[in-house]
Amino acid sequence: MTIDRIVFAVAGSLVLLGLVLGLTVSPWFLAIAGFIGVNMLQSAFTGFCPLAMILRKAGMPESACFRRL
Repeated sequence: MTIDRIVFAVAGSLVLLGLVLGLTVSPWFLAIAGFIGVNMLQSAFTGFCPLAMILRKAGMPESACFRRL
């Protein structure tokens, strides 16, 4: 699995988790989905993704999406 697939899988999972917890436990859990959405938006413009940096240092294989320039 490459860095971009892991990043998208983690982001999607956290958004869904935040939505489910927000609907069932407390509306404050919707902040998780909001935080992930903001992080994905800024990553699209800046190319800075903290999870991709962590995965790169862990030795995961890179692909075109999060490759260093």
